[in-house]
Amino acid sequence: MLAEIIENTRREVEEAKSRTTFAELEARVAQADPPRNLFRAVTHHPNDRHVSVIAEVKRKSPSAGLIRPEYDGDDFDPADIAGRYHRAGAAAISCLTDQRFFGGELGFIDRIRDAVPLPVLRKDFIIDPWQLWETRAAGADGVLLIAECLTESEIVDMLILSQQLQLTTLLEVHSMESLLRVRPHIGFPHPGYCLIGINNRDLTTMQVDPSNTTRLVDLVDEPSIVVGESGIKTPEDLDRLQSAGVRIVLVGEHLMRQADPGCALSELLAGRV
Repeated sequence: MLAEIIENTRREVEEAKSRTTFAELEARVAQADPPRNLFRAVTHHPNDRHVSVIAEVKRKSPSAGLIRPEYDGDDFDPADIAGRYHRAGAAAISCLTDQRFFGGELGFIDRIRDAVPLPVLRKDFIIDPWQLWETRAAGADGVLLIAECLTESEIVDMLILSQQLQLTTLLEVHSMESLLRVRPHIGFPHPGYCLIGINNRDLTTMQVDPSNTTRLVDLVDEPSIVVGESGIKTPEDLDRLQSAGVRIVLVGEHLMRQADPGCALSELLAGRV
């Protein structure tokens, strides 16, 4: 599945390059509003649980398909969902922009940013520096970099360019091998721009192991910048992560499955299922 997604992404990037010159993209970046500080937003924990939630706008997934029937067609409203998340206490919004596999659109970012004052993370499969310029031009404040999709040298180059574009990076790993590979580069080139995500979902099989984050977090020097991802559904899940020093989580599919994602987030933060 991951190989298929990456191959599709390569085709889409080449098509995007044929439609928009780099000069046009550069001009759009120059005219864009200053980014909101995603790193600061999630590393400060103002609520009673002392946890920051990056709440995700997600329409479908390769493993689950369409998450709710009403998300089909033009009725899907990412700005409304983001507003509900904001009122429920989210620290930031994650937005899927991959269209074929996740039903996202790059234009969702601007709609979300207009609706809420929270920083917005573009969650997609970033494999080309072009996409970082595209991300910044689209209005995103942060970007996901998946270690399993990139070589070590590509990761370093992407981290440098992201910092130059003032994008916070969420550098994501699933395996111990990937974490050890990126560990020397966490916080490079500036510590205020890089978070490290530990995904409980294996992107090659789409299987979720809820203990993956707690198992790997000890390999990270600064657990305060670790983001636990996938399979987080209950207050007990938050408690387990907090006991391991993880105070930032990214929650998507569980919230999006509920009739009111904002209410679901409120209940999660309040300690109710």
